[in-house]
Amino acid sequence: MQRPFSLADGVVPTAARAPDPVVRRAGQWRGAVRGVIVLPMSAVAPLSAASSLLAALTLRRVMVAIVLAVSVAAALNPLFVTPFVVLLGRTLVIAMVLLLVFIAAGLWKQPWLPAWLVRVLAVAVAAPIATFVVYLPAVGGDVSAVLAHEGRVSGFMLIAGCGLVIGPLLALAALYRERDAQAHSQMLQFELEKSVLERQALDTRLQLLHAQIEPHFLFNTLANVQALVESGSPQAAMVLKSLIAYLRAAMPRLSEDQATLGTELQLVRAYLELMHMRMPDRLAFSVQVPPEIAGLKFPSMALLTLVENAVRHGIDPSEQGGRIDVGAARDGASLRVWVADTGVGMSETAAAGTGLANLRARLKGFYGDAARLDLLEQAPHGVRAELVLPVTEETR
Repeated sequence: MQRPFSLADGVVPTAARAPDPVVRRAGQWRGAVRGVIVLPMSAVAPLSAASSLLAALTLRRVMVAIVLAVSVAAALNPLFVTPFVVLLGRTLVIAMVLLLVFIAAGLWKQPWLPAWLVRVLAVAVAAPIATFVVYLPAVGGDVSAVLAHEGRVSGFMLIAGCGLVIGPLLALAALYRERDAQAHSQMLQFELEKSVLERQALDTRLQLLHAQIEPHFLFNTLANVQALVESGSPQAAMVLKSLIAYLRAAMPRLSEDQATLGTELQLVRAYLELMHMRMPDRLAFSVQVPPEIAGLKFPSMALLTLVENAVRHGIDPSEQGGRIDVGAARDGASLRVWVADTGVGMSETAAAGTGLANLRARLKGFYGDAARLDLLEQAPHGVRAELVLPVTEETR
């Protein structure tokens, strides 16, 4: 048994819409598509308009129309000899008609007049027409009976007058609310699009900064090995072996999005051990971080950048070398991480390095103004670089 026709089945292909004469004479459809009905566009358009009309007929609008109809009927009741129930029925019908006209006029697309003016005029025109129509059932549809009766004419004038005053005013108020709602909706949409675009731009910038940091670190480390080889140091082979093992462990972590302070400390210790092997008499270091904060999320290579900067610009230029101390502490809602060295200190003529500039840009991208990087001079000489990061639920 063939199932009933359904709109959900889709549109019949060309072959199905035009069966051959033999099939048509037999009164049967052949082919793979069965049980499908095709509606012309002239039939689909009214369905779409009706669905839009029902969608705009919200409960709030209906309740406002009912309240106004009851209020008008109660106000006019002392002036009418008609029972209140009949008067209320008439005002309710008029109110519903004006509401439907207001909504339907908003769906009408025409190029001649502003949309708001069309809706107000439609309500003003519909008010007397709807009032006259509601009087016809009482006289069996006889128009002359309505016009010949002085009481009915007076009642028509009162109700129609209320409709002409209240209807357009209410339409203007509704249009004002619609305009504010549309403006607010557009503002939210613009803000959402702006936020998405800013986030995409930020992600792209962070990827570029990360792409700059990785080769910067790698080339600096290889340069240290090159210096040992060129100087004929007996430790060159041992350092190179340690570097290979270190890079095998470190390189997969450079692009981790979920790096923690603990994983960053592992890289820092390995790097400092390499540097200590390169200059054992000129570099001493310590890494002291409470274990309970090692699981906090931390920007990858941020601490390693500070340590590398301390070695390159603090310890290397110093004839006596120096010491590097790495530490961290939880301070309420903030995480403080520092790298202190006893090297040559800051130079007033020194230009900002790529590593620190990129690190500041990454912190700005990750945390906004909630994070900062401070560089402080130490007595008698040296630099203390301190990172202050916010600790929230997302970074635990």
